[in-house]
Amino acid sequence: MKISGLFLAAAYAVVSLTAVAQNNVAEEVAWVVGDQPIWKSEIEEQYNNMQYEKMSLDGDPYCIIPERMAIEKLYLHQAELDTVKVPDASVMAEVDARLNFYITQLGSKEKMEQYFRKTMPEMRESMTEMVRNSYRVRMVQQSLTKDIKATPSDVRKYFDGLPSDSVPYVPTQVEVQILTLNPVIPRQEIEDVKARLRDYAELVNQGKREFSTLAILYSEDKESAVRGGEVGFMGRGHLDPEYAAVAFNLNDPKKVSKIVESQYGYHIIQLIEKRGDRINTRHILLRPRVSDNDLTDAINRLDSLRTDMIDNKKFTFEEAVAYVSQDKDTRNNRGMMVNQQNGTPRFEMSELPQEVAKMVSTMAIGEVSKPFVMMDPKLNREVVALVKLTDRIDAHKANIADDYQTIKDMYENSLRENLLKNWLEKKIRDTYVRIEEGWRNCDFQHKGWIKDKEAASK
Repeated sequence: MKISGLFLAAAYAVVSLTAVAQNNVAEEVAWVVGDQPIWKSEIEEQYNNMQYEKMSLDGDPYCIIPERMAIEKLYLHQAELDTVKVPDASVMAEVDARLNFYITQLGSKEKMEQYFRKTMPEMRESMTEMVRNSYRVRMVQQSLTKDIKATPSDVRKYFDGLPSDSVPYVPTQVEVQILTLNPVIPRQEIEDVKARLRDYAELVNQGKREFSTLAILYSEDKESAVRGGEVGFMGRGHLDPEYAAVAFNLNDPKKVSKIVESQYGYHIIQLIEKRGDRINTRHILLRPRVSDNDLTDAINRLDSLRTDMIDNKKFTFEEAVAYVSQDKDTRNNRGMMVNQQNGTPRFEMSELPQEVAKMVSTMAIGEVSKPFVMMDPKLNREVVALVKLTDRIDAHKANIADDYQTIKDMYENSLRENLLKNWLEKKIRDTYVRIEEGWRNCDFQHKGWIKDKEAASK
């Protein structure tokens, strides 16, 4: 990849162009980075994908996209030097998730193939390479920046040097504890759901109906229902434990599993294919209905609990969470909700579930709400909850006392950006790069792409 590789790169480009010409394919090399060409068709394909995903670019896409592709090639070359390996399971899980997303959005596998003008195997192949490369780039970046650590004095010095208009404005943030109760569902309702699933299983096992047709018609997992109940290839860790335990024991794709109860409801499962430590299945999900009476009973139970907690002082909110709450994610953490985006208990109001945000917006610190009904975003079903407002930090300009972690993150991010920028610009200087006519008139993000001879010929 050094400048001494100029003749190799030029030869590679000539050979590539000759091969394309022999196949009577109209193609054009836009850039050459080291010994790797960037084709106009690749740039067009990325641009089309970005348009489909409604991703905007701040500038000319025919400048921004090839530069990004060139940067990726520099990182991938470093990945080769460092022998960076990516776990196949991680790559395949993300590829499956992306393909499933496209199928869901477009309505079917056939419509996806028609939209992208590629067969499913072709899409899987190209997407696998793209995802693997993305992982390798991130791993190189992490390796380059792994030693960046800021001391408190570094953070303070950085903050003191920030211009006033660069100090971030921190919106109102809250810390919230939650206690949830799932309404009691009558046994008859559960038995009715199981009976329906047994009927579906019998129809499939007798060859009278296709599993996929029944999933489209009746499954309450709407995301997979549009694909005939197909979940996509998943490892054990990506599936509910009860679901995985049954699914991985299936061997006959023509038969249907027994009824499986998970935190999401009740399922029947059909095997599609096993591939190493991953499995692709179809399922039909039914959830027992929660009646208004069930919700009212749960509200009354939490209302009595709240009275014993606040008026009668029989126990604290934290003690009630430990014995009563049915929220698995918070029960062992005193009910404290954790923001998955930053790993802290602090939430902006927009990051909370809508019902929780509405409740805590008018509460005082330490106050416990009245019981209310909310939609559990993980289980997609109604539950009844109490929340306690643990802390509120009003909107303000960031300061060291209240926002040390935010400022520390800003500082370390700026160090990472500078380190990677300097590393890239050195890599650009040391690498053969050729940008063809018609692709050079750009305000590039990084310096050095256009070498002296190219600049002189402009």
